[in-house]
Amino acid sequence: MCLWYRHRLHRFRWVAYALVLHQLYLYADCLSASQFSWLPSFICPASLNDTMAVQHTTHTITTIAGVQMPRLIYGTAWKKDATTDLVVKAVLAGFRGIDTACQPKHYQEPLVGKALATLHEKHAIPREDLFVQTKFTSVDGQDPQNIPYDPRASLTDQVRQSVSASLRNLQTTYIDSLVLHGPMHSHQENMEVWRTLEDFHSQGTIRQLGISNFYRLAELEKLFHDAHIKPAVVQNRFHAETGYDVEIRAFCRKHGIIYQSFWTLTANPHLLRSAVIKDMAHKRQATVEQVFFRFCMDLGIAPLTGTKDERHMKEDLAVLDMEPMSRTEVEQIEHLMIREFSGHQALH
Repeated sequence: MCLWYRHRLHRFRWVAYALVLHQLYLYADCLSASQFSWLPSFICPASLNDTMAVQHTTHTITTIAGVQMPRLIYGTAWKKDATTDLVVKAVLAGFRGIDTACQPKHYQEPLVGKALATLHEKHAIPREDLFVQTKFTSVDGQDPQNIPYDPRASLTDQVRQSVSASLRNLQTTYIDSLVLHGPMHSHQENMEVWRTLEDFHSQGTIRQLGISNFYRLAELEKLFHDAHIKPAVVQNRFHAETGYDVEIRAFCRKHGIIYQSFWTLTANPHLLRSAVIKDMAHKRQATVEQVFFRFCMDLGIAPLTGTKDERHMKEDLAVLDMEPMSRTEVEQIEHLMIREFSGHQALH
C-alpha cells in the first residue's frame, strides 16, 4: 500500500470514528458520563464531560496536589524588558496565576520576581495570594551563552541549581508549581530530573510538579507510573497538529491531572475566524477569543494567555464568569475541530 493511500485511509478512519462517536453521544442522555470516560474528549458534549462539573463562577481548580490553581494563567514568555510592567498590570487587572521559566532565552524570570516585589510593596498584594509556576529547562532548550546553571554538572545538580536560581529570581521561598519544560533524551533522564524535583517537593520548596511539551502518551504514562509524586499539570500546545491532544487529555482526566493549554488562540486562527464562533460571539456579546477560551474551560482546560493589552487582559478574565457553553455550542465547535484536524492531516 503506498504511503499516500495509507495517510488518506488513516484520515478517513479517524474522522469516521469521531463522527460515529459524536452521534452516539447525541443519544446517550440516559447514560452516565463514567460509561464514556474512555472516549475522546473534544467530541464529548457538556452533559457527559466530568470536568464540566466545575461551576462557572469558580475561578480556581484544586489540583491533585491540593493546590488552588487559577483556571486562567498569565504567561510571560517573550515579554523581555516589559515583563515586570506587564505582570504588574496583569495582576492588577485580576490575574492570580503567573507562568514563567528559568530559561533566559524566552523568559525574564528575575523581572517576574521584581513584579512580585512591586505588587507586595506598592499594591499590598502578598506573594501568598498568587500562584507562581516556573520550569526547569534542559540544556537543549537554553541559549548556550546564557544558561542559568552549570551545563557541565550532573543532571541532578543542574536541576538543583535551576530551582535555586528560580527561588532567587522570583524572590520567594517556595514555588507553587514546577514544570519539566520538555522530555529529556530518555525515560531514565526524565526520572532523574523528576526524582530531584520530588526531593524539593518533600521539603516543601515546591508545592506541585508538572510537565510540558509531552506529546507522546507513552512518555507521559511511563513517567506517571514511575513517579512517587504524580504530575498535577500537563502544559501543552493545543492545536490540530497534535489532534488537540485527545489521548493526552483523556489520560489527564482519568488521573485527575489538569491540562494547561498554551498558544490557545495563536495556534487556532481558522477556528477563531469561523462563522460558527463569530455567530456565538455575536449572540453572547463577546469576542471570538472569549468564546474559544470559554469552550476550552468547559472542556476542563486551564488556558494560558500572554496578551500585552490591558483591555484584552480584562476581557480574558471576564470569561471566568461567562455562562458555560450549551451542549449545542460545544458540539458545533467540536465539529470545527474535527474538520481542522482532518484538513491538517490532508496536508501531511
